[in-house]
Amino acid sequence: MTVGSVNPRQADGSAGDANYGVIGAGYTAYRQPEPAIAAQIEQALGTARTVLNVGAGAGSYEPRDRDVIAVEPSASMRAQRPSDLALAIDGIAEALPFPDGHFDASMTTFSIHQWKNLEAGLAEMRRVTRGRIIILSCDPDLVQRFWLNDYAPEVLATEARRYPALGRIRTLLGGQTRADPVAIPFDCRDGFNEAYYGRPERLLEAGARAANSAWSFVGDPARAGYVAHLQRALEDGSWDARHGALRRQAAFDGSLRLIIAEP
Repeated sequence: MTVGSVNPRQADGSAGDANYGVIGAGYTAYRQPEPAIAAQIEQALGTARTVLNVGAGAGSYEPRDRDVIAVEPSASMRAQRPSDLALAIDGIAEALPFPDGHFDASMTTFSIHQWKNLEAGLAEMRRVTRGRIIILSCDPDLVQRFWLNDYAPEVLATEARRYPALGRIRTLLGGQTRADPVAIPFDCRDGFNEAYYGRPERLLEAGARAANSAWSFVGDPARAGYVAHLQRALEDGSWDARHGALRRQAAFDGSLRLIIAEP
């Protein structure tokens, strides 16, 4: 199976619905691994020594103490991987270039909502994996409960449409599968939208928005209007009147979930 027969790819190799050749510059300035989330992923990986990281991006949450092979289609994202990580292979989830049962475990973080063919991608992960499959994703049923929906509704509507339903993921993976909540700490280093639950000013930064691909699907006029709306709400105190308690909340339970599928 050739890569081109599965996914048409952007100039930088991006194979999903987001073009990281355009939006990926400066990604790692805002999207660093959050230690609390990394610890939960590490625990889920258990005793696995060989790990496949699919849609590996810039390498966030990639274990340093295991034998990891990373697959990432975007040249822009591969170029931002830290120097202490091995180079990622240019490839896509739907056509993994490995034999059956090659890895003890496989993982993918903030990636499955961008795949062209979820069924093919998960089938490939299961084919090459002897043990657990670990997926960090969001529950689309919970995405629009976040306060940002009051200020940028099209952004969160886009996110909710893109994330596959947890029930669909479970069905496709088969076996014993669970979805664990992932608590988001107040000072979360990984700048997805909900990471700023108590730091709304950060979403006024163009770089923070660019590091969340859902913003790239909103037209420039609407995006500018959403930012202006949020800025006014922060300046006039209406955001704090409605959501200010979040500034004093140590952690946030939003839509983030860690899916763990047993073989």
